[in-house]
Amino acid sequence: MRSRALFTTVLALAGATAPALALDPQNLAGGRLRLGGEASFAMAAQDHGFFNFTDYRDSNLRMTRIGGTAEFRVSPRLSLLGEVRTDNFHTVRPYALYARIRPWSKREIDVQVGRIPPVFGAFPRRGYGAANPLIGLPVAYQYLTSIRADALPASADDLVRMRGEGWLVRYPLGARAPDAGFPVVASLNWDTGAQVRIGSQPVQLSASVTQGTLGNPRFEDDNDGKQVAGRLAWNPVPGLILGASGARGEYLARSALAVLPAELAGRTYRQRAWGADAEYSRDYWLVRSELIWTAWDMPAVRAPLIASPLAALAVMVEGRYKVAPGAWLAARYDHLGFSEIVATAGPISWDAPVHRFEVVAGYAVHRHVALKAGWQRNRRDGGVVHRQDFAVGQVLLWF
Repeated sequence: MRSRALFTTVLALAGATAPALALDPQNLAGGRLRLGGEASFAMAAQDHGFFNFTDYRDSNLRMTRIGGTAEFRVSPRLSLLGEVRTDNFHTVRPYALYARIRPWSKREIDVQVGRIPPVFGAFPRRGYGAANPLIGLPVAYQYLTSIRADALPASADDLVRMRGEGWLVRYPLGARAPDAGFPVVASLNWDTGAQVRIGSQPVQLSASVTQGTLGNPRFEDDNDGKQVAGRLAWNPVPGLILGASGARGEYLARSALAVLPAELAGRTYRQRAWGADAEYSRDYWLVRSELIWTAWDMPAVRAPLIASPLAALAVMVEGRYKVAPGAWLAARYDHLGFSEIVATAGPISWDAPVHRFEVVAGYAVHRHVALKAGWQRNRRDGGVVHRQDFAVGQVLLWF
């Protein structure tokens, strides 16, 4: 009830007072300090199938998210950047905190160190509020699989029992308490490490070394391993961007390795991923697509043995059309599929394949205030709930 009342209040304020809001970017200290912020309020029915739950255990369709950003230019070659967020007022957490260094003023090269922006894929590089024409997130960047870093299935049967239950995964090896699994790429949490970007137009190359992996970004290391990731983007003609990404890193925690037999504990278990993305815009149209293949190495402890690696393939296609000044229609289709393993009952995908379709109508009532309303359909071959549809609305404010 509190969320519903808050959503209604913000909707009324957005429509009634938006033109009076002071939404220009705030520049202080002679222009060296730049402050910004964003608030979004989304409301939908209870997600009984946990289709939209994030790694912070909240549904993205029932979310109050407030964030603030700051950039301080120490010198022409050094800037400090940070962002804090709160989701549903649970805690205030640092989303980004890094230094950007430009060694040469006349060359398109910069180095970023700290809790840094992601390299892999296109969607995390856009942001999640004003840059997202829809309300939901792509399945590859949000949907929780049954992979954990601190707990492991002992057999293929243990893994099959968790199909479609990624929001609360239980395994016999490692941590015994139920916890959420990983998405393919954890877009709502940034990793810690160092990144270099070379070039701007028409070609840009980015590469990073970080503590965690795509599905499990970390602030502190938990396994003495590192992830290497990279992305190449090409802008051959105006309006067209093509990208290719890759990543490889160790994902299993020390605590999980410690419970394995000696011959298995000494091996390296990685998440590997490849991605391709494309974006094309012309006139009133914008079309985006992404394809991501990933695989997790998994120890085979007991029969029926797990066929390692466990692979997943995600496909996303998204489009937006501006129907009038300040108004748009958008739609996105997602599919996330999984490779097969052989359990006692026979061959089956190791997690439940997911299909999602979402359509949204949006209107900017002010240049920094937008309203969205839409519908989302989810289908899954597993879990307690196999299908659920949502009517969803969102109010978005930013400066």
